Amino acid sequence: ACTGIENIDEAITLLEQNNWDLVAAINGVIPQENGILQSEYGGETLHGPAYGPTSHSTAASSTPSSSSAFRHVVPSRQIVERQPRMLDFRVEYRDRNVDVVLEDSSTVGGIKHILENELQIPASKMLLKGWKTGDVDDSTVLKTLHLPKNNSLYVLTPDLPPPSSSHSGALQESLNQNFMLIVTHREVQREYNLNFSGSSTIQEVKRNVYDLTSIPVRHQLWEGWPPSATDDSMTLAVSGLTFPCHRLTVGRRSSPVQTREQSEEQCTDVHMVSDSDGDDFEDATEFGVDDGEMFGVASSALRKSPMMPENAENEGDALLQFTAEFSSRYGDCHPVYFIGSLEAAFQEAFYGKARDRKLLAIYLHHDESVLTNVFCSQMLCAESIVSYLSQNFITWAWDMTKEANRARFLTMCTRHFGSVVAQTIRTQKTDQFPLFLIMMGKRSSNEVLNVIQGNTTVDELMMRLMAAMEIFSAQQQEDIKDEDEREARENVKREQDEAYRISLEADRAKREAQEREMAEQFRLEQIRKEQEEEREAIRLSLEQSLPPEPKEESTESVSKLRIRTPSGEFFERRFLASSKLQVVFDFVASKGYPWEEYKLLGTFPRRDVTQLDPNKSLLEVKLYPQETLFLEAKE
Repeated sequence: ACTGIENIDEAITLLEQNNWDLVAAINGVIPQENGILQSEYGGETLHGPAYGPTSHSTAASSTPSSSSAFRHVVPSRQIVERQPRMLDFRVEYRDRNVDVVLEDSSTVGGIKHILENELQIPASKMLLKGWKTGDVDDSTVLKTLHLPKNNSLYVLTPDLPPPSSSHSGALQESLNQNFMLIVTHREVQREYNLNFSGSSTIQEVKRNVYDLTSIPVRHQLWEGWPPSATDDSMTLAVSGLTFPCHRLTVGRRSSPVQTREQSEEQCTDVHMVSDSDGDDFEDATEFGVDDGEMFGVASSALRKSPMMPENAENEGDALLQFTAEFSSRYGDCHPVYFIGSLEAAFQEAFYGKARDRKLLAIYLHHDESVLTNVFCSQMLCAESIVSYLSQNFITWAWDMTKEANRARFLTMCTRHFGSVVAQTIRTQKTDQFPLFLIMMGKRSSNEVLNVIQGNTTVDELMMRLMAAMEIFSAQQQEDIKDEDEREARENVKREQDEAYRISLEADRAKREAQEREMAEQFRLEQIRKEQEEEREAIRLSLEQSLPPEPKEESTESVSKLRIRTPSGEFFERRFLASSKLQVVFDFVASKGYPWEEYKLLGTFPRRDVTQLDPNKSLLEVKLYPQETLFLEAKE
């Protein structure tokens, strides 16, 4: 209204040049003599046309000779020069987003050309959708679409097959799998069986091995990694490991200043004090030597590694270290400890199918108890106990030595088993450890069947495990029976539901068939009625158009025709001998026998009258003075 600019592109360009300041954009276009536009920007006065309600009232009250503030003024091309306008496009294709920036003078085909390079899809196979102005083609100039600066589009490729999900599905399956890594410590010839999920990284494996072997990651020398495992940030699922079990070997990387004799001493865990200066060793601990070993005493004699870290991030990591440390102390013949949270352990034990459920055995370790070593080495690691636990129990362990770990377990125990069980464990003294808790899941609750203390024998331990197993077996049989009955009821219900569904489908199909049949009958009836109405209308029209029947005493020549119908009825009528044969045809049709469907036959001689010329008179076709005709339906 103020500037007379009707081109939307030019208007948007002006606004962008003035940072979308409307007043500044108008003042930059309208010449100074058209008025002054006041605007408060730091006390400055902007020159331009009067604009706003005040200007409007002033213009309305001004004389005709005065110029209006809203007078259309065509801007000078020397004042405004059209600058290229840049448009931003966010283009979505399946799971990708591509950002495209183009001038508005470009075409839609230009966008496709850029997307062809980015998406590796032929431009001819693309359908670019999301335009606000209807259909466009590749030659459409973006400027003609009057687009905003930011736009969102999407690409369809109906002619291209969808991407296969088999690879992503296999990768996801690998990430969810558990890998068993059998890691051999080369110097001490000891194996560690470590479980890791497919989503764990190689770096996490090396850090766990550091916790077990005290070899820093930077000094670990590995053998057995696949050639594709080139990056420590790579997950085990994509590293090329053999599933489900893969063997690795780790050792300490040799130092340039380490002698062969020192290496041999490290392998036997016997270390002598070196006469060399301290400068010969950058860090004694890097070579497996600590303060205790510097005086010829093995560190294990001074202190034990904790069974479990005091502040483990999660229970699974704590159980990994527990299993490794238990193996290093008491040998590889020990119960298979469940690696995971306590909740995951009782979910595994209690909440599967009734036939697959097991008892949950919770082993609570305490390093400060005098019974611990004997219980672990002579009872818990006895082959009969290990075999019986493996077949019938899910075994989960926890270290109660550290107060933080003790408090953490009591919290877990309260949450999962109730305050009574937690209070029972809380009241146990240190010398009563280790404890073996036998848990059984009973429908909506978890029950403690037995609490076995450390002062027991192998036979007593086995008897108490077997007694718990008898109670569990009786309960399990009831659960199996209930589950089978429930599954039988559900199967019957499913069969009934399926039969009912099939019956409904059959009834619906039958009803639809009947409805279709009725609709077809109705349609045919309507057609028949319409045809009858049409025939009746034609008959009445022909009947009304017939000339009057001549009287017997007429002075003109009269022909008397007697016509027999297919049903055996007769009807007679007199016609003038000069009447055309068509009049006879119309008369017969007025009686319901159109000559298109019936033929009119003469007797002597037998002839088809309908084949004669209808424009000839009755006298000419020898239907005078009288004749008997009969109707016959055409084939």
